[in-house]
Amino acid sequence: MNLNQIVTDLSYFLPELILTAVLLMVIIFDLFQKAETSIRAGYLAIGGLALVTLALFGQDVSAPQGIFSNMLAVDGFGRYFKVVVSVGAMLVMWMSLNSNELKNRRVGEYYVLILVLVLGMFFLVSATHLLSIYISLEMVSIMSYLLSGYLKEQMRSNEASIKYVVFGAFSSGILLYGFSLLYGLTGSASIFEIQAALSAGAISPVLLLLILVMVLVGFGYKIAAVPFHFWTPDVYEGAPAPITAFLSVAPKAAGFAIIIRFFNVAFSSSGNPNMEAWSALENMNWQAVIGLMSVLSMTVGNVIALQQSNIKRMLAYSSIAHAGYMLLGVVVADQTGISAILYYAAIYMLMNLGAFFVAIHVKNAFDTEEIEDYQGLGYKAPVLGVIMAIFMFSLTGLPPTGGFVAKFYLFRALIEYGDLYFWLALIGLVNGVISLYYYMRVVKAMYFGKMEIPETVHNAPLNITILLVILAVPLLFAWMVGDPLSAYTQDAVHFFIN
Repeated sequence: MNLNQIVTDLSYFLPELILTAVLLMVIIFDLFQKAETSIRAGYLAIGGLALVTLALFGQDVSAPQGIFSNMLAVDGFGRYFKVVVSVGAMLVMWMSLNSNELKNRRVGEYYVLILVLVLGMFFLVSATHLLSIYISLEMVSIMSYLLSGYLKEQMRSNEASIKYVVFGAFSSGILLYGFSLLYGLTGSASIFEIQAALSAGAISPVLLLLILVMVLVGFGYKIAAVPFHFWTPDVYEGAPAPITAFLSVAPKAAGFAIIIRFFNVAFSSSGNPNMEAWSALENMNWQAVIGLMSVLSMTVGNVIALQQSNIKRMLAYSSIAHAGYMLLGVVVADQTGISAILYYAAIYMLMNLGAFFVAIHVKNAFDTEEIEDYQGLGYKAPVLGVIMAIFMFSLTGLPPTGGFVAKFYLFRALIEYGDLYFWLALIGLVNGVISLYYYMRVVKAMYFGKMEIPETVHNAPLNITILLVILAVPLLFAWMVGDPLSAYTQDAVHFFIN
């Protein structure tokens, strides 16, 4: 690689360079802060991520490029997920500034770890080489381990971190073994050259299926799909609440991004991932494998969420169910299905972060995480109650919220594919009905439970109210702007093809 090529590649790498500079600035800035003023590092990190997001919007992806010897791709698909991750990180940092769990402690390194996690996810959604995929995935995983155990003086936080590490190491080992078999089978670690080798034929279908299963184990762990979900409830309950919110959204989105890019490029026999996905596996019923994961994730997540009394654990199990919904789009794996996943990822970020943020403020204000203690919240804190109801309606998928529009696009992708996947759409609808019970249980407690008329009304701080309104309002008007946003996601389904 000559100097001119390096300079050209770095010009496409501008958002990541800005993020790295912000990361170093926050580290240096925190060195000069006392413990009680270290929260200022959070403001610097939020401002830096805002610049990164602007740089992403200014990035030219009209002609997708491969950079650094095609280790990473710069395309509309990667940019879309980077924007989702960056915006999600800013919102989580904003909420972290007001978290009681993080008060009276030095938090500079907390924001540094989040920035490193964001950088790892930026690499992951753009990775096009087995080595860059694995390193990016480990970068995301290690930062997640550290953040989940950030409250190190609390037993449940330590337990969450240890459990996360054990399950993560196991899944990473299986993924790496699958990658090694794929490298030995095709003679290359580039997903483009893997695609060419698989298209040439003469590949053992049994070994290829074994590789597929191993890779799905590694990626399935990252998106918390059944049966790789066992770490999720304990980690979500033990981690700091803002980190729980972030882990439920951003790494899941990044995990789906690498699943789509890896399989839609490496296993596309035509070499065009925008047309006929996973066609190199046409002799294998891979749709049944993904469909089974989807059904199990939706059903297990929803059924166990029914039994939860702690709102964080309830949202943890519901996040497993939502991973199942998004896997419906992976079953189809064409432009319509992938576009639906992209749309769902953005809407899910808004409604799930919003629900977690309300839970965080209720914990701060009323010192409870139990759904039973939400009795009368709609009258004790009217604004919080209305906003939480919006998030619950949207997570359920009730019209006219954004959650309904997102699920509509997923189910439409299945039905348009023909009668073959109609049963999956039907199971998805049934699971939506199941989720109605536990989401509406929160609404019932807030407005219809036994309570005394409060003497005073609780008002959240202005900055928290603004944050929650920013998250809730788009969900109410998604049905109006659904088509433009859907068109944007369809434009983002353009991969770099070597």
